Amino acid sequence: MKVQKCVALAGVLFCAMSMVAQDMSPEKTPPLDMPPQVETAAPAAPVPQIYHPQGKVIIPASSIARPEDAGLRAHTNTVIFVPEGKPLSSINPDYTFAENPASLGCVYQVGPIYAGCNPATGGTNHPSGGWGAIALVDAYDNPNAANDLNAFIAHFGLPAVLFRKIYANTSYGTLGGLTASCSGTPAGNQSWGLEEDLDIEYSHAMAPSAKILLIEACSNSYNDLFFAEQVAGIEVTNRGGGDVSNSWGGGEFAGEVGSGGDDFFRAYWNKIVYFASAGDDGWGAAYPSSSPWVVSAGGTTINRDGSANYVSESCWSDSGGGVSAYETWQNPPSIEDGLGPWANFQYNQFGMTARQTPDIAFDADPNSGAWVYDSYGYGGWLVVGGTSLASPSLAGIVNGAANRLSQAVSGGNYSTEEDNLIYDQLFAQTAYITNFYDVTTGSNGTGHNAGPGYDQCTGVGTPRGYLGK
Repeated sequence: MKVQKCVALAGVLFCAMSMVAQDMSPEKTPPLDMPPQVETAAPAAPVPQIYHPQGKVIIPASSIARPEDAGLRAHTNTVIFVPEGKPLSSINPDYTFAENPASLGCVYQVGPIYAGCNPATGGTNHPSGGWGAIALVDAYDNPNAANDLNAFIAHFGLPAVLFRKIYANTSYGTLGGLTASCSGTPAGNQSWGLEEDLDIEYSHAMAPSAKILLIEACSNSYNDLFFAEQVAGIEVTNRGGGDVSNSWGGGEFAGEVGSGGDDFFRAYWNKIVYFASAGDDGWGAAYPSSSPWVVSAGGTTINRDGSANYVSESCWSDSGGGVSAYETWQNPPSIEDGLGPWANFQYNQFGMTARQTPDIAFDADPNSGAWVYDSYGYGGWLVVGGTSLASPSLAGIVNGAANRLSQAVSGGNYSTEEDNLIYDQLFAQTAYITNFYDVTTGSNGTGHNAGPGYDQCTGVGTPRGYLGK
């Protein structure tokens, strides 16, 4: 299948055609020495034809990865899908193939399950539940964020939301040795504004009873984002706990371990779980997804038939995931540094001595993207994918599960409780196949195929219900 992929630079789109492989199952024939049968078995059910819409993929300016930014600045992980012959955005979300709160809730079994989990027929069969708060850490300001969230809620018939936008500026003083670079409202940025709309809309869709906090950093520098991470911890703690999602990231860097980055994702506050997108550049570890203190969110493709009924999931070819170059096994008592007994969820299962990503996955392929409303930079409804969709949605699902896990345990020690729970089920006889869908097809790079159990594209798999989350 041909897909046109475009990059937006200085308002100009540069596009190229690429081929997306489709799985073709070989025909099976009986052995030649098989005796003739008097009675023939009933014919096997036909394999559903997988349908993906034709169109072009646009990468917003904020999602362009630059190697020179590693360790200095982060990029978003949003990707826009534009159907063939259609405009970039529309007044109404009228493409019935695009995912929405009901269809995603059905696929991941955290909302009412209905025939085909079809985006066109889900109505208000939305997920329910949620507790505390979900904080979405992003850079720059989206002045229309509250109005966009309310428009999204009104269109899909979602419950009302308790929403607050918080500026992570100098009013918080110095946190963790860092000071914010602005004193008031951060500068506006339309590409990051789309990221913010995606984050707040789908965290609310998956956990409609949780408070939604948009934490706006002054810029996309790591100084400002790590500062905002600490503001998120304070504000979520003030609301009784919850989750923090980070849909941004970049290349790994030598200083990420300990006080250079990881410390800002260790919960010095109770009842908080951190999430980070695994990236949209195919195989390879990204930061902060590779931090052992976060739940790394990989990406899948939702496969549907020609009538838009759910068929299966596969590894999204551009999903991030890989082996960290810096987050390696350390001996105690250096809890500040990399993996160790305090974060051994992969070592216990596989003997891994370097952090591998992701941990779990969710829809991210823009060809199976979800409707997002953005009036600030794009003027309406867009179909958006990327692992930026995965991170806030998974944060919402875990929040809706209401296990209220955290990293803080008795005696002031820290442990990765959410990741521990996810990986403990991987080899369980019944819990794994009940609570997760094992994605076994697709690839995010040459020699990096999805397969049974854990893989570096979809982690342990995708959620099936709230149990074990």
